[in-house]
Amino acid sequence: MTVRCVWEHNGGDSILYAENFIGAFTRGSSREEAVLKMPDEIRRFQLWKGEAPVDDPEIVIVQEKASELHIKDADSDVLFESEGAPLSAEEYRYLKSTAMKSAEDFQTLYEAFPDKNRSANPKRETFYGDVPRTAEEMYRHTKSVNAYYFSEVGVDADNEGTIVSCRARGFEALEAVPGFLSLPAVTGSYDEQWSVRKVLRRFIWHDRIHAKAMYRMGVLTFGAGVIPDVFGFTR
Repeated sequence: MTVRCVWEHNGGDSILYAENFIGAFTRGSSREEAVLKMPDEIRRFQLWKGEAPVDDPEIVIVQEKASELHIKDADSDVLFESEGAPLSAEEYRYLKSTAMKSAEDFQTLYEAFPDKNRSANPKRETFYGDVPRTAEEMYRHTKSVNAYYFSEVGVDADNEGTIVSCRARGFEALEAVPGFLSLPAVTGSYDEQWSVRKVLRRFIWHDRIHAKAMYRMGVLTFGAGVIPDVFGFTR
């Protein structure tokens, strides 16, 4: 099995995205470090999806994006070359179901915290401000991109309710747009290129980043066994 990867980097900092396992990613201080992490990420990602993991995947980089963004803080603006293509109905259903499963599992993770405002994480600041430290802050941050992502492809959405309910409403609004499966890529905020495919990927990827941080914080704060590893990060 070949895992086609898109490499986004700034200096020594790298993010590697699996183009054919949408939402799977690794980070590293170099391309080589990110590549070495990818087989385990693919295995965990497939187990999370309920799929049989592939054996000895071959990691192939099919696209490179040199960025001026803060890659070490997971800032990203890459549009995959493949993300400009129309979606089939079957592809859309698969990616939508993955994005909704991700939201549902994120909700489960958040609700498991006995104290959503307690954190053992130290305070840390990045280019966009303080890093969310508590489960409450991480949940609100992750949910808050809903209206933003949908708006980048011209869909009116909101951030009200749970991460599950607002995402579901966003998909309903998207599906009401005539020809939504074939909408072309567009230039959105900050001159970033967006497409429907990218919106789907970004939801899954963004959930995964913050779910991993939330789970690790939960173990550090409350001890092993208190917070369920619903995304399978430790498999």
